[in-house]
Amino acid sequence: MDAADLAAVWLTLKLATVVTLLLLALGTPVAWWLARTRSRLKSAVMAVVALPLVLPPTVIGFYLLLAMGPNGWLGKLTTALGIGLLPFTFAGLVIASVLYSMPFVVQPLQNAFAAIGERPLEAAATLRASPWDTFWSVAVPLARPGFLSAAVLGFAHTVGEFGVVLMIGGNIPAQTRVVSVQIYDHVEALEYAQAHWLAAAMLAFSFVVLLVMYTLNPQALKGGR
Repeated sequence: MDAADLAAVWLTLKLATVVTLLLLALGTPVAWWLARTRSRLKSAVMAVVALPLVLPPTVIGFYLLLAMGPNGWLGKLTTALGIGLLPFTFAGLVIASVLYSMPFVVQPLQNAFAAIGERPLEAAATLRASPWDTFWSVAVPLARPGFLSAAVLGFAHTVGEFGVVLMIGGNIPAQTRVVSVQIYDHVEALEYAQAHWLAAAMLAFSFVVLLVMYTLNPQALKGGR
């Protein structure tokens, strides 16, 4: 691997780490609400969260590009706040990746929270635990396998993104060029040996990540049941 490959690997790992932490912070309350609510809005919220599973990445990237652009509502907001425009920046990649990987974090957490059942929560309530204490002292420890699955899947899915990051980040070396884009560049330039090294590394990484997850949490596919 040359310096450009290593820079792409480092940027990819940095992006995946930041995105995973943000997804856990944002996805946990959403998953908890979805697992507990009886609101009529539940189906609509679940559909919105799951959209990246069925929409082509380029569709999501296109609309995000419009929203973040100079005439988009988000672009106007960031410009007014002095942040500037987000397309073709690392911050733009983070936002796009968070939205695109959201279902891979929310759905395992939702399944894990739903699997807890009412009895442990009711027992905590009889001991006069507040909803906040019940969540952190009862729900979170019992849903730990779901958090493991969510973190692993969110991280791995971000590492493998291509369409969304290319639409939002472009192909700027050391700034927005992640591993998937670097592989595409190698193939386009007929540099198959370099592409093979990166592709093989991603294949091995993906296998090891899934192997570790299913070894530590054999019930991952069932959301921690």
